[in-house]
Amino acid sequence: MENIIANKSYAFALGIIRLYQFLSEQKKEYVLSKQLLRSGAAIGAMVKESEHAQSKADFLNKMNVALKEANETEYWLMLLKDTGYINNKEFDSINADCTEILRLLISIVKSTKASLKK
Repeated sequence: MENIIANKSYAFALGIIRLYQFLSEQKKEYVLSKQLLRSGAAIGAMVKESEHAQSKADFLNKMNVALKEANETEYWLMLLKDTGYINNKEFDSINADCTEILRLLISIVKSTKASLKK
């Protein structure tokens, strides 16, 4: 069975790594881009960890952490756009992926919480 959130978060991490390389090599920006790299890659790492969660509660915890990392990543992307390190087109492209991941994670967290209450 295909794991959509795992696939999308992995592909997103690859895009974040490429953006980090561009920002550090071309724009000589190291602080915001490092934060972006950390949070953007952590989303997929937490999703991967959740595949072997010890319980539904552990799974929920890992998905919540992934959601927080995705939300933080969105913040760093907005800062990079608003400070001119990335243009609107670059922002729109990667932020659309971030927004999709956020929506998926919110849905997963909500449905998992509901199943724990049963």
